[in-house]
Amino acid sequence: MDIGTLILLGIILFLLIIVLRTARVVPQKTVFIIERLGKYRATLEAGFHILIPFMDKIAYKHSMKEMVIDVPPQSCITKDNIAVEVDGILYIQIVDPAKASYGVSDYRFATTQLAQTTMRSEIGKIELDRTFEEREKINSEIVAAVDKASLPWGLKVTRHEIKNILPPVSIKDAMEKQMRAEREKRALIAESEGDKQAKINRAEGDKQEAIAKSEGEKMKRINEAEGRGQEIERVAMATAKGIREIANAISDKGGIDAVNLRIAESYLGEFGKLAQKNNAMIIPSNLSDVAGVVASIGKIFSAMNPKETELQTTKK
Repeated sequence: MDIGTLILLGIILFLLIIVLRTARVVPQKTVFIIERLGKYRATLEAGFHILIPFMDKIAYKHSMKEMVIDVPPQSCITKDNIAVEVDGILYIQIVDPAKASYGVSDYRFATTQLAQTTMRSEIGKIELDRTFEEREKINSEIVAAVDKASLPWGLKVTRHEIKNILPPVSIKDAMEKQMRAEREKRALIAESEGDKQAKINRAEGDKQEAIAKSEGEKMKRINEAEGRGQEIERVAMATAKGIREIANAISDKGGIDAVNLRIAESYLGEFGKLAQKNNAMIIPSNLSDVAGVVASIGKIFSAMNPKETELQTTKK
């Protein structure tokens, strides 16, 4: 290979290097920090860019996507002096690439350390039993503290989540026993409340049943009394009607004679019954007493009906 060919190859290689160092394509959601002669010059966003060879260089490359940083587990002391192991996840995003490049040497490490120190501080303010309840408050305090500190670094802390809070084994066993006792207590209370309500319901049912029975008995007695009253009233009306009919019959012509005949029949009928029931029968010494009795009763009816008496007297 002659010298001309070597020179040509050298020129082609040099031009290729120039092109590679001059033309730059920045991907989407990515920025390049450009330095010229060691000094910050520009921030290149997504697209095609031309640089000055041997003068401009890419100093830093940053992703503008939200980043997830794992906060390693650490031991924290609660307010009641219980050591718990806590870890979490931190979500950050670069909002100013230049500050992220020159504001701090390693923003990932810086934000992780700041999150851990803030977490220890917040855990130390509360008791063990409340650490599980105050997760949201602890997360918000960590986000506020880290976001304020990372503002000069061109970072935005979007959120923080606590993954695990692990107390010592002995404390965990004690908490499980406490929770078991609490659940048993709630179960007993619920059972007693249910039994109390059942007794109340049964008593209320007995009360309503007694009231219903008494109301039924009351209505029954009222109905029976009304029935008896109507029965007595109707019997009295029927009796009165019968008496009126008898009185009217007696007032008619021949009524007194019919009454005397009826009385005589009844009188003789009673003597007949005595003869059937007893071996010995008492007979009046004077059978004319029958006529006397009939005559006496006839006088009573005559006194009750003066008109009939007057008619009989006229006939005689």
